[in-house]
Amino acid sequence: MRQNVAFVTHLSYTQISLGLAGAVTLVAYGLFIVAPAWGSYGRLWEKIAASFLTLFILAALVGIGVGVGAGIIYLYIRGA
Repeated sequence: MRQNVAFVTHLSYTQISLGLAGAVTLVAYGLFIVAPAWGSYGRLWEKIAASFLTLFILAALVGIGVGVGAGIIYLYIRGA
């Protein structure tokens, strides 16, 4: 069996932690936002529409996270 070391990616701890945080976020989004929206309706098209509308909630939560993170970085750089 031939081993190709060139194809093995060497991930840093930061990349691994960001990947894990993203995975945890998607699992939490599915469990706490999509699943209740899916279970609230009976017809398939209503469930799909509710699932689509939860993307706005996801976008708002990601936007809040980016804003808070940018604020923390700004204050850190500024030295406050």
